[in-house]
Amino acid sequence: MRAVDAPSTQALRGWQRRALVKYLAAKPRDFLAVATPGAGKTTFALRIVAELLAEGTVEAVTIVVPTEHLKIQWAQAAARHGIALDPKFSNSNSQTSAEYHGVVVTYAQVASHPTRHRVRTENRKTLVVFDEIHHGGDAKTWGDAIREAFDDATRRLSLTGTPFRSDDSPIPFINYEVGPDGFARSSADHTYGYSDALADGVVRPVMFMAYSGEARWRDSAGEEHAARLGEPLTAEQTARAWKTALNPAGEWMPAVIAAADTRLRGLREHVPDAGGMIIASDQTAARAYADLLLKITGEAPTVVLSDDKGASDRISQFSESTSRWLVAVRMVSEGVDVPRLAVGVYATSASTPLFFAQAIGRFVRSRRPGETACIFLPSVPNLLLLASEMEAQRNHVLGKPHRENLDDDPLEAELAKQNRDEPDEGDNKIEYLGADAELDQVIFDGSSFGTATPAGSDEEADYLGIPGLLDAESMRDLLRRRQEEQIEKRTASGEVPRLTTHGQLRDLRRELNALVSLAHHRTGKTHGQIHNELRRVCGGPPVAAATTDQLKARIEAVRSLTSS
Repeated sequence: MRAVDAPSTQALRGWQRRALVKYLAAKPRDFLAVATPGAGKTTFALRIVAELLAEGTVEAVTIVVPTEHLKIQWAQAAARHGIALDPKFSNSNSQTSAEYHGVVVTYAQVASHPTRHRVRTENRKTLVVFDEIHHGGDAKTWGDAIREAFDDATRRLSLTGTPFRSDDSPIPFINYEVGPDGFARSSADHTYGYSDALADGVVRPVMFMAYSGEARWRDSAGEEHAARLGEPLTAEQTARAWKTALNPAGEWMPAVIAAADTRLRGLREHVPDAGGMIIASDQTAARAYADLLLKITGEAPTVVLSDDKGASDRISQFSESTSRWLVAVRMVSEGVDVPRLAVGVYATSASTPLFFAQAIGRFVRSRRPGETACIFLPSVPNLLLLASEMEAQRNHVLGKPHRENLDDDPLEAELAKQNRDEPDEGDNKIEYLGADAELDQVIFDGSSFGTATPAGSDEEADYLGIPGLLDAESMRDLLRRRQEEQIEKRTASGEVPRLTTHGQLRDLRRELNALVSLAHHRTGKTHGQIHNELRRVCGGPPVAAATTDQLKARIEAVRSLTSS
């Protein structure tokens, strides 16, 4: 093995420098760094690799990653730091060139032959880096495998950037501390959350554009149903309406894709290489969305269907090009680095905090000041809640997962049931009749803006046309002005408010936002701080997912604040 170069003198970000100083001072055998997607976990880890190799603390490195594509990505990143890693190492041929400092393997690769990796680890002083260590709790076999393979490692560095899974199996090499409630929670050695990264300009501010609309479907008995996304519905109604909206043969997806492409074209006037990605639930939907993109934009997108041969090359080619759209199934949601992605369409029924955070993490990497990201998603309570809580920090809890069991979550249970039933052609066959699209609200920094308007309207265009280079404060102010202008236009035209639940929620959110803005000017507190205080006093979820009664309670509470 050739000698490693001296550690790079390239300037580290503030959080990376603080974490590095903490690591080098403590010299721990195990270290857990939790940093939001896009913050630079790979750079931090490779700096530690270089330090330990240069000082002789370790002689070899093993990087463990979730997917095959990340093996290539890590090897390329390491090469830029003067570290040679073999991404082609296999269990069947465990020999590797002496010129390499180490290897990159997947969790599945380790699980299929942990003894082979244990022998390699025992033979040399080894540093093991676990990328997205939450996969160690993914299934008991994976956790057992990495424990067996790397229990004798000289050093272990664990990285994650997302909420831990609601799995009751302890993740190997993670420290757990028992809290006052008697439950053990994972304890990170260094944490750098999205809100911190946003304040430092390390990640982009994200604007979520939530689309509702009336969905229509026919069940196996021939009975037709209709439900509006964004209104309070049963779990079955929400799941059916959601799937109807995502159906590529309907009207909802073409309207949302057209809106997303309009937003992307606007961004590219300021950021010429900005790209967009549609995240699909399965390969069939991904191909259909690709056909829609070709019809709408006139440009064939890059399509990545699975982690098969050629997928890594297609992702890399897209990352290095200036083409507009990528369509992918879930594999691109975790760890894949395409910094130019700035517009996303969340066209999947996955709604766990882990998957959502990983998916949104593909769009937040900041390359220069002022870049923003925009995500288009269905107006579904689960997603609205997650979009409003981008800054939430979650630890891994043993005995009491941060999410309830699947059976205790009606929507998750219903979606799982439908996913099992969908392939059947018998009694479970559902015919999706269509869904219109309406911009329900715009979510930014925990606040909700907008005055529900049909796709293709001038009011929708006002939001799609927001400049692509804005800091968070300017974005918030501009969204508020857009909303005020639209309210004035509607009032002047004598429009009669709708009395539907959907319309009531829209009007209450509008009233609450106006009062919060007034409180902001009186108190000097940010909009987010005021919304959080109202939630603490009144209870309930963020504004985007709050009920009529919860919004009314907050309106009364903030009125007392502004009148005092």
